Amino acid sequence: MTIAERTAETVWVGPLASGRGAVRANSGAFDSLAVTWSARTERPGGMTSPEELAAAAHSSCFAMALSLRLGERRTAPERLTVSATIVLDEVDGVPTIVSSALQVRGRVPDLDAAGFQSAVDEAAVLCPVSRLFAGDKISVTAELEKT
Repeated sequence: MTIAERTAETVWVGPLASGRGAVRANSGAFDSLAVTWSARTERPGGMTSPEELAAAAHSSCFAMALSLRLGERRTAPERLTVSATIVLDEVDGVPTIVSSALQVRGRVPDLDAAGFQSAVDEAAVLCPVSRLFAGDKISVTAELEKT
């Protein structure tokens, strides 16, 4: 049984170098985010990219997975901040997403750094987007903030 199914749609007009696209979420959560090749590979100029959207997906998914694991330990977080950086590079002459690096900071009362790191490690296995990017392409650094 499917847990969730979500759809986003991109309409692209023109050739890659000079064309433009617009991405929208069918949920209505966001509408018409502009994308171009130059915004993707040079300066964003207020536009997004597939890599930025993948980073948003990875950071939000990981935050949810970590919150779940911490809650299971009865150490609900006061605050989690998860940043994901997706890297697009050329591999064998083809643009390829080569990595996702997560930086995790958390404020979790009554939890020590070892317990936090353990929950982070479990979240890395649990997060569906992490599994999508599985392999040696993902790195995670974690820091427990003092309360």
